Amino acid sequence: MASARFLTLKSIHGTSTHTHSLRPCIQISGKARAFCALMSPSSTAVFYENHGPPDTVTKIIQLPSVEIKANDVCVKMLASPINPSDINRIEGVYPVRPPLPAVGGYEGAGVVHSVGSAVQALSPGDLVMVSPPSPGTWQTHVVKDKSLWHKLHKDTPVEYAATVTINPLTALRMLEDFVDLKTGDAIVQNGATSMVGQCVIQLAKLRGIHTINIIRDRSGSDEATEKLKKLGADEVFTESQLDVRNVKSLLGNVPEPALGFNCVGGNAASLVLKFLRQGGTMVTYGGMAKKPVIVSTSSFIFKELSLTGFYLQNWLTSDKNEECREMLDYLLGLIREGKLKYDMELAPFSEFHTALDKSLGKLGSQPKQVIKF
Repeated sequence: MASARFLTLKSIHGTSTHTHSLRPCIQISGKARAFCALMSPSSTAVFYENHGPPDTVTKIIQLPSVEIKANDVCVKMLASPINPSDINRIEGVYPVRPPLPAVGGYEGAGVVHSVGSAVQALSPGDLVMVSPPSPGTWQTHVVKDKSLWHKLHKDTPVEYAATVTINPLTALRMLEDFVDLKTGDAIVQNGATSMVGQCVIQLAKLRGIHTINIIRDRSGSDEATEKLKKLGADEVFTESQLDVRNVKSLLGNVPEPALGFNCVGGNAASLVLKFLRQGGTMVTYGGMAKKPVIVSTSSFIFKELSLTGFYLQNWLTSDKNEECREMLDYLLGLIREGKLKYDMELAPFSEFHTALDKSLGKLGSQPKQVIKF
């Protein structure tokens, strides 16, 4: 008669020692059949079964252990942001979303907890990020194929490793992909206090490109202006300050911009268009105001402006994975050198729903919320 026994495997990460269960090895005639399976720890996760308002449909649950297959890597998550696209996925309005039921989150970083038998390039204790981003990062332990983890320099700040893909990479690609900018050129953007906006300012500054930045009228706008100028912004205007006949008269020594970035829509998008020089291009990458972009006929006929869109997902494909990782390493190198930074607020996982409320705008203007596990 076959008898079953449980084995354990210890894996070190940081200073903690973890014990993993293996599925039973069945002994027949004194020999063990080779199907003992390494199992992950159980995982605490942000879970939703239906699409809808994120503060209503999400709940914190305990997920059971899963098998770590030969090519899998189990990662103890350390940080994962709450991005607008995460919220849209839960609402069911984002074009790319996981099947239900699902665990929230799409971007994040952690340390390798254990690896499958065929994994050679990663070891317990390695700092890694999800690359390309993929669903299910709002949980304490994530098991994914080795191809979805990118090993990072050990001195990389975890909160930056967890947030560098969606927003900083968007800023980098928009500066590179649409207009051949030269030193001394200028760009204009709305949503300048956003993470993308902060990155655009700094990355442009490194290339000698001027930035004209538009922010909302709200309490604290003076402090926001000062903060953006410390990052390297040349000009910062609130929307009401641009309620003039000729916005270009406000530019001083900054040249008319060849390129504009719009993540708001509505009047804020129209202000970007007003700044653009003859033949300029406006790139839309978001619509936070949920209002349409309205363009005058004269902008097309007489100014010959071009309007286009940017969707980062087109870069996050398997055939561009290595190129993306090179760009991410470049950005993280700038971060380690102190040349790129952005506002974040770290929130303990136990306070997830408070962080979610902040991300939903319930508590006023807030920095990017990053869950710390």
